[in-house]
Amino acid sequence: MIKSRTICATVVLLGATLATAAVPAVAAPPAAATACPTGWGSGDKAAGAATTESVRNVRTGRHDCYDRMVVDVPGAARGDLGYSVRYVDRLHQDGSGRHIPVSGGAILEVRVTAPAYDPGTGAVTYPARAGRPLPGVDLTGYRTFRDARFAGSFEGDTQLGLGVRGRLPFRVQQLDGRLVIDVAHTWTGAAR
Repeated sequence: MIKSRTICATVVLLGATLATAAVPAVAAPPAAATACPTGWGSGDKAAGAATTESVRNVRTGRHDCYDRMVVDVPGAARGDLGYSVRYVDRLHQDGSGRHIPVSGGAILEVRVTAPAYDPGTGAVTYPARAGRPLPGVDLTGYRTFRDARFAGSFEGDTQLGLGVRGRLPFRVQQLDGRLVIDVAHTWTGAAR
């Protein structure tokens, strides 16, 4: 009885193995490579406009090709949101000239022509402290961003320091209610 069961089980397993071997393997299609933009450059970028609407928040996000910083200025129209974004050797606070240390291989100085306070009352609208990391911003796991510091808000401009891995291409976009800064992961245009 045991011998016939063993023989039957062996025949069933052998048949299943032969049937599987007879079916050709189909290779999975290769994963599509993400094409990343490459034409942003790393030169200074600016737009001359100003708003009395106030900075309310700064947030960041990770994407396949770049890391993103968003400065929220609710109520500001796209054309009224001026900025200056450029690489600097050291970040110096407006007004005092005080050096604000920023970690990373390169430093982007981000100036937004919007105050981080209410111009009518002087009340703070973005609760950041000069020289300190940006509140609520955690850069753990980012490929490009290394540090984000608040330099201050002086005479209607808000100044931030963004530490990045190296001097990489970046772009700036003005949108209604926000300024968007994207810093590429590489110069090559390929996601990794």
